[in-house]
Amino acid sequence: MTKNLVVESREYHNLLLKKTTIIDVRAPIEFATGAIPGAINLPLLSDEERHQVGTRYNQDGREAAIELGTHLVKDDIREKRVNAWAELLKGEPRAVICCARGGLRSQISQQWLAENSIFCPRVAGGNKAMRNYLMSFFVDFCKKASLTILSGMTGTGKTTLIKQLDNGVDLEGAANHKGSSFGRPLGEQPSQIDFENRIAIRVLIINAGIKNCPIILEDESQMIGARQIPPFLKDKMQKSPLAVIEMPFEERVERLWDEYIVERYRRTSQLYSYESDMQFSNYLKDSLQRIRKRLGGARTKQIFALMESAISRQHLDGFSSHRIWLAELTREYYDPMYEYQLKKKMQSIVFRGSFSEVSDWLSQNTQD
Repeated sequence: MTKNLVVESREYHNLLLKKTTIIDVRAPIEFATGAIPGAINLPLLSDEERHQVGTRYNQDGREAAIELGTHLVKDDIREKRVNAWAELLKGEPRAVICCARGGLRSQISQQWLAENSIFCPRVAGGNKAMRNYLMSFFVDFCKKASLTILSGMTGTGKTTLIKQLDNGVDLEGAANHKGSSFGRPLGEQPSQIDFENRIAIRVLIINAGIKNCPIILEDESQMIGARQIPPFLKDKMQKSPLAVIEMPFEERVERLWDEYIVERYRRTSQLYSYESDMQFSNYLKDSLQRIRKRLGGARTKQIFALMESAISRQHLDGFSSHRIWLAELTREYYDPMYEYQLKKKMQSIVFRGSFSEVSDWLSQNTQD
């Protein structure tokens, strides 16, 4: 950090690489649109206060806006906000202050802390400049680096393997969505900006270990839930070689059962202790309805009946009956859809094998 407690643009790379805690003093409504990973929202102004100050700025100019802001955040309110920053800094003494563009809000926050003998660097250029730096790095990396795309039918454990690789980038994890109707999260998906930032930070970390290291990503459609893979990355993925995991049907169904049924019910029970059965049932039925158009009315009706039977018996047979409709869904929907997509990419396949064989091949051929 520089002597005048300002993090300059040349220091962004290390700041991001170290996942430095950021005291983001923007209003909650701004923070929700996206922030740098590691940022914690402790706003200088609430949403309503920001709105009032912004209106005054547009009507009467900068000085009048500052005067109103000072009036709105004073005495107990000011003390409470300074104490919140100070408390965070006790546990994270290397944290930095950031606002939207590195202007007045971060300067005021820094000044108020200094008046309490607490000295904290602020980020020049703010969130916008750091985001621009991060995305510029990401775009440039994708132009230069090589990618290998991990493919395979539903249930082959692609995401599991991605997570095991030092140079793996988990797109589904970044999107908080497993990329299918039944992969919807219990919580919310991140904003589009947060999604992109998470991917870019992961790439930054990989690249810090080995310059322009090849990265491994799962074969995904353009959209992962409601989040879009950045076009420059998706374009690169479509032109990259594929490694395909092959796995017996029964083993894939077992993996899906463990993920979509056993694990999902466990997490649902943690969140909805008294309504877990209802919430779980609604999730399964809604997930099936979301693919009704592509699955077809007759097949949807057939699988729905199997699903309802499994739901009614799940506490009697240890959820085992869910395997029946999962197998039918995999056979009638997921497998044909995957086979159709793979036929268009046959020329890109460079390796096929079991989970362990693909894992070994990726380790030997994509980690320079």
